[in-house]
Formats: sequence, structure tokens, C-alpha cells
Amino acid sequence: MGLFEDLSSFLETRLEEFIRDNPQLELQVLEENLLEQEEETLRLIADLKGREKRLQDEILATAQEIQRWHERVEKAKAAQRLDLAKPAEEHEAALLRQGNQLWGQMEVLKQRTQQTTELHQQIQIRKREVKAKVAEAQANRVNTQAAQSPPTPGEQQWQTAGWHQTAKPPVDLEREFQKWETDEELEALKRQMKR
Repeated sequence: MGLFEDLSSFLETRLEEFIRDNPQLELQVLEENLLEQEEETLRLIADLKGREKRLQDEILATAQEIQRWHERVEKAKAAQRLDLAKPAEEHEAALLRQGNQLWGQMEVLKQRTQQTTELHQQIQIRKREVKAKVAEAQANRVNTQAAQSPPTPGEQQWQTAGWHQTAKPPVDLEREFQKWETDEELEALKRQMKR
């Protein structure tokens, strides 16, 4: 396990150094993180609104139930049925307490929804700022590359597109390797035929 942890630590350190040396990548990482946060806040807002809707439905159902029991209490009192009126009043009171609890839960959900919506707006603002910085960094990199002398044929040209980097070997080098590899295959075939 020690070797794996050492390797992991080494790779993390190298990645941090690489990102520090390439600030445009750091901005891209930040932009990706903001995008993930934005998606997460949108999911949370949708979840909170769904829960709020279910609570509203439950509050409405409870209110209708309270109204029904209130009518029963009044009916029992009018008929002088105190044996029914008293338990009906207690049940109505329990329903009122339940309705108040549901109302309190809905108010908390509304506050959380509002806070999450504000957070989403802040993330969008930050995302726009980072996009502007990414565009600025890319423009600076293009200007810097244009100001430098063109690379010699033997130099590698690195193109960055997010985390994926590809090196294109010079055409002459590619031809040389293909010729060498073909020659080796021919030699191997000749040796096999002589056997």
C-alpha cells in the first residue's frame, strides 16, 4: 500500500505543479467545478420545489380534514352529543397542530429554495467571470505564441484541449519510423523463410 500512496502523492504533486505552470488549465478546472456546482444547485432547487409542492398538497388536505372535523364538532354540539363533540374537538386540535407543523416545514423549504436560488445566481456570475478569464488567457496565449519564432521541424508542438494533450510528430520523423518498422518486418519475414 505504501508504494501506491507514494505514487499517488507524487502524481498529485506533479499535477498541481503542471496546473500552476499552466494557469489556463487551472481556469478550466475552476470552470468545470462551477459547472458541476451549477448542475447540483439546479437539482437541489428542483428537489426542494417538488418537496414544497408535496407539502402544499398535504397542507391543503389537512385543511380540508380540519374543516370536515370542525363541521362534525358543530353538528355534535348542536345535537347535544357531547360524547362525540369532545373527542372530535381533540381530533380537530391535533389536525391543527399537524397543519401548523406542515406550514412551518414549508416555510423552511421556501427559505432553503430561496437561498439555493441565490447561490445558483452567484455561481452563474462566477462562471461568467471565469469564462471571461479563460478567453483572456487563451487570447494571451495565442498572442504570445504569435510573437515567438515558429518552432523548428524537430520540436514538438503541444495542443491543449482541456486535459487531453496530443503531440504530433514531425512528418519526416513519422516517415522514418514507418520505413524502419517496415524494414524490420521484412527482415523478420526473410529470417522466417530461411528456416
